[in-house]
Amino acid sequence: MTQDELKAAVADAAIKEIEPHLEKDTVLGIGTGSTANLFIDRLEPLSDRFKGAVASSEASAKRLQALGIEVFELNHVGDVPFYIDGADEVNANLQMIKGGGAALTREKIVAACAKRFICIADGSKYVAQLGNFPLPVEVIPMARSYVARELVKLGADPVYRQGVVTDNGNQIIDCFDFMIDDPAAMEARINAIVGVVTNGLFAQRGADVLLLGTESGVERTALR
Repeated sequence: MTQDELKAAVADAAIKEIEPHLEKDTVLGIGTGSTANLFIDRLEPLSDRFKGAVASSEASAKRLQALGIEVFELNHVGDVPFYIDGADEVNANLQMIKGGGAALTREKIVAACAKRFICIADGSKYVAQLGNFPLPVEVIPMARSYVARELVKLGADPVYRQGVVTDNGNQIIDCFDFMIDDPAAMEARINAIVGVVTNGLFAQRGADVLLLGTESGVERTALR
């Protein structure tokens, strides 16, 4: 199977995961990226079964609205029963690196409000140790150089992602050559740097369920 076929398979599996729990007042949390887009497309036939969605990016919001699915502000919703999103890397503890699409802060906010986080990914994203994928860090623009110097002290090779402005009006630094032994501890250390909005480690709030597309089918792992 191609990578696109594996992504499609996990998007189908995610629909099956949530479909029995949809109610007229359900508002879903929806992520960002190519795998999340496939999931969004599969929501259209179910659009009369739930109320709408909260999106973690402007791009996802526009895609949902184009399918006739109402998009709500998170402040008007509160908790969401499910958050469905992909990952750039995920480990056996369902800790992740996310933010390749520069939506990490909003993704992390929606994930924090979700009762259940379902990660959908193809098998290439499953790793023994996080860090081969460059770790994104969203920063306040005036703090970019300072934050980069602090990231060097932590062992990273920080590179400014030029030409990228997040939906929040901030900038992204990508941390290369940065293998992570303790994701939860490193998440906290980076977030403590003044000028950091957040980083792409989803360890303190990891996924509850992983739907992983493999050649032998979709593997489901649930930690909670």
